[in-house]
Amino acid sequence: MTDPVLFDTADGVAVITINRPERANAIDPAAADAIAEAIHAVETDDGIGAAIVTGAGPRHFCAGSDLKAKAAGTPPARNSWGFGGFVRAPRAKPYIAAVNGIAVGGGFELALACDLVVAAEHAAFGLPEVTHGVVAGGGGLIRLGRRLPPALATEIAIAGRTLSAHEAQSLGLVNSVVPQDALAEAATALARTCLAGAPLAVRESLAVLRLADGSGEDSLWRRSAQASATVLASEDGQEGPRAFAERRTPTWRNTWSDAAPPARAAAT
Repeated sequence: MTDPVLFDTADGVAVITINRPERANAIDPAAADAIAEAIHAVETDDGIGAAIVTGAGPRHFCAGSDLKAKAAGTPPARNSWGFGGFVRAPRAKPYIAAVNGIAVGGGFELALACDLVVAAEHAAFGLPEVTHGVVAGGGGLIRLGRRLPPALATEIAIAGRTLSAHEAQSLGLVNSVVPQDALAEAATALARTCLAGAPLAVRESLAVLRLADGSGEDSLWRRSAQASATVLASEDGQEGPRAFAERRTPTWRNTWSDAAPPARAAAT
């Protein structure tokens, strides 16, 4: 059986590779647990100063949660550290996403959870969850809402807008865009620049930056989890993954009135 995640180290840099190219590197529970184990290995090894997260093959970085597995009743691809065993993992060291292709749904959320992003020229980013009857519950709504103008973040989240690698770079979501055959080298070079800093100074700088990005705001994450749970328990939350697995257009049955009405503003 092929390992769902590969883990390698060289000269202080770890490389975590999602190894499910036949499934567009989509995450299932086994892959999420393997990523969490890799993060633990990075964080507990003083010989590792930075990590690269990437996908196997030339087409997909990660297509998010494995919807076919979800439609078959497999548990969600998350654990106590959030989607993919990564998006809420307690991390002190710098993580670089080497986006080797399409990064959508949870795949985009994995990239957003990294501290730096290098993308291949053909990479693309998006959050198509609503078209599958689910919610982007892996931090995408939180992090995009902090990093992009509200109108654009909303268009990506609910209207299905996809960003090219160069668009993402122009918006500040990607540090650099390189040819596919130069991606690994570029990500490794960026990781090595991180190794030049004093470990304690890098750790503390990252801690402040991550708090500023909303990663430490538990109330936001609780509301995100509530949204995901509400939708997953609905008819549409079952229909979306099932329609994806059956390669058909979903038939939505829930309506606006199925949601709790917004709180009424207090009289002044």
